[in-house]
Amino acid sequence: MNRVFANDALSIGLTLPMLRTGTVVADFDEQLVLARRADERGLRALWVRDVPLNSADYPDPVGHLDPWALLGALAVHTQRIALASGAIVLTLRHPLHIAKAALSVNMLSHARFILGLGSGDRPPEYAAFGAQSDERRELYRRHWETLAAALGKPPHVIPDRAPEGAPSFELLPASADTVPLLAVGSGGQSVDWIARHSLGWMTYHREPEAQRARYGMWRAAVERAAPDAFRAFGVAMRLDLSDDPHEPAQPVALGYRTGRHALIGILDALRAGGTHHVTFNLATQRAAADVIDELARDVLPQFHSVP
Repeated sequence: MNRVFANDALSIGLTLPMLRTGTVVADFDEQLVLARRADERGLRALWVRDVPLNSADYPDPVGHLDPWALLGALAVHTQRIALASGAIVLTLRHPLHIAKAALSVNMLSHARFILGLGSGDRPPEYAAFGAQSDERRELYRRHWETLAAALGKPPHVIPDRAPEGAPSFELLPASADTVPLLAVGSGGQSVDWIARHSLGWMTYHREPEAQRARYGMWRAAVERAAPDAFRAFGVAMRLDLSDDPHEPAQPVALGYRTGRHALIGILDALRAGGTHHVTFNLATQRAAADVIDELARDVLPQFHSVP
C-alpha cells in the first residue's frame, strides 16, 4: 500500500480498460498484456471499475468485465503492481460476498489489493437490483461496517440475522494480511466520516482551484477525525497524451490533453498540493503501449524514487 499512498510523495497508476478514443469494445487478452507492461515499467497501480449494467442513457458505453474476475486474472498476470477497485458498488453487493472476494484477490496477489468502495449513482440501476437509491447513504454505512468487521484484525462476521442457536461464522482461508478500505467518491457520507473509516479519499479530477479547495476540506476533516493518522488523497484523471512532448495542456472533461512536459508540471503541482496518487484513464488515438512506455521513460522518474 505504501507504494501507492505515501506521505509527501506522488505515485502514478492506470485505469483499465486502456482503449483508443472511440473504441467501446475491449480485447481483454490485450488488456492483460498491457497490464503486464505497466507492471514491468514501474506503474504503481491498476484500477478496475465495477459497472454491473449498461443502458442507453449511461454515458460509458464500454462493456466492463466483472471486477472480481478481472482482478483475479490481474493477480496472476502481474507481479508487483497494486490492484485496486475503483470502485466496487458497496450498496448493490452483499458485504460478506465482497469480503470473501477481497480476501481471495488479496491472497492471489500476495497482498497487493486495495479495496476501493463506492455507492453507485444511478437510481434505475438500484431499481433493477431491487434496492432503493434514496437509502444509499444508510446502506453504504451499514455495509461498510459489516465489511470492515469481516476484514478486520481479528475478523468478525456480522450476520444479517442470527436466529436462536445459529452458529458463528468465519471467512476462510484466514490471512495475516490486511485489505485496506478506500472511499472512492463520497458514498453520500461526510468527509469526517470518510476520514474516520477509510485509509483515504479517491475523487475525480477537478480544475486546479476546485481541487485545492477539495483537498483543503479533506485535510481539515482529517485533522478533526484522525489527527494522528495518515490519510491518503488520490485523483482519477483522464489523459490524452500528445505525441508532441511540448504541446501545452488543454483541459478536457475530467482531465487534460497535453504533452509530457506540461503533464510533469501538472503532476508536480498535485504533489505539492498534497495529492498522493493519480490514476490515468487513457483517452487517446495513440497505442496504449506507447503511452505506457513514454510515461515510464520520461514521467515516472520524476515521481517514483523507488523502483
